[in-house]
Amino acid sequence: MGKQKVKVAEVPDPRILNSRDAIIKITSTAICGSDLHLYNGYIPTLRKGDIIGHEFMGEVVEVGKGVGNLRVGDRVVVPFPISCGACDACEREQYSLCENSNPNAGMAEKLMGYSPAGLFGYSHMLGGYPGGQAEYARVPFADVGPVKIEDDLTDEQVLFLSDIFPTGFMGAEMCDIKPGQIVAVWGAGPVGQFAIASAYLLGASKVIAIDRFPYRLRMAREKAGAETIDYSRHDVGEALREMTAGRGPDAVIDAVGMEAHHSSPAIDAYDKAKQAGKLETDRAHALRQAIMNVRNGGIVSVIGVYGGWIDKFPMGTVVNRGLTIRSGQCHVQRYTKPLLERIRKREIDPSFVISHRLRLKDAPKAFETFLNKQDECTKVVLTP
Repeated sequence: MGKQKVKVAEVPDPRILNSRDAIIKITSTAICGSDLHLYNGYIPTLRKGDIIGHEFMGEVVEVGKGVGNLRVGDRVVVPFPISCGACDACEREQYSLCENSNPNAGMAEKLMGYSPAGLFGYSHMLGGYPGGQAEYARVPFADVGPVKIEDDLTDEQVLFLSDIFPTGFMGAEMCDIKPGQIVAVWGAGPVGQFAIASAYLLGASKVIAIDRFPYRLRMAREKAGAETIDYSRHDVGEALREMTAGRGPDAVIDAVGMEAHHSSPAIDAYDKAKQAGKLETDRAHALRQAIMNVRNGGIVSVIGVYGGWIDKFPMGTVVNRGLTIRSGQCHVQRYTKPLLERIRKREIDPSFVISHRLRLKDAPKAFETFLNKQDECTKVVLTP
């Protein structure tokens, strides 16, 4: 309803608009860290009254004639990118780059050059699709996206297959981790926690988490197995050198994105002022620090959300030190089934990141709690 203002309202129920649609009765939905970029007014083309949310699951209550893989009553998790399954990008399993799912591609092209896929609940520039913080949602291309849950796994164990578990996993996968390597992760929020856990699943010998909130660093140590650096208390570069025998991490992951905080109050205030004045769209403190501290020839994996343009990008470091940068909105549909299998095998229980469970009607309070890091809030799950 405006900057830092959401409310719960009665709206018309979604309906089938295309033969490949399905209607989902939502049983669990979550607030994502990237929802806070919307909440704080940093993503353009959001309109008053838009339904947000892109992490949700539930029960199929209606299917279009073109959906042959789902039936009424199926329990499904819905990936946040909307993907047709047939275009060139989808054929390459780059589902978040689908060429057919964003009806407002022209809006995205003005900012990005080419349009990525449409996303649930994430601005009109990215499709204007109503999101999943609701009782019901329409799912386009339902024969491609939703993954069926056919066993007794709880909602909380599988809900994050919609976004943050695959996103963290893709962030680790882009690091090309070899046995014995060291990975550093900026940001110990939910995506960062899954990036840490995934790096270990993929063979890292040590993962270092960098954050400033004690409760998030504690979770990184106790739940994800990381060593930790509190950047508000320690020089990150010096600490990483000490922890990596002077060489730097083999790969680094930016799980922070466009609203990063800087340990220097002056620098932090400078970038916040530029962002507020529309002189830059993103505060890239974490990304710059990650680039400066990876080892020579290392990999920089970027899974934090960025919206447009950043200032003071250290391109000279990238070129002269032979760094590789990899990034992207997660191609969730590529990962749902293999990660579901890892959950079934008890290799990981993604529910460890949940700190708050509330009703959908309490969403305004939940957003405020999550934004302000109150009550050690890491992840909020809402139930309609």
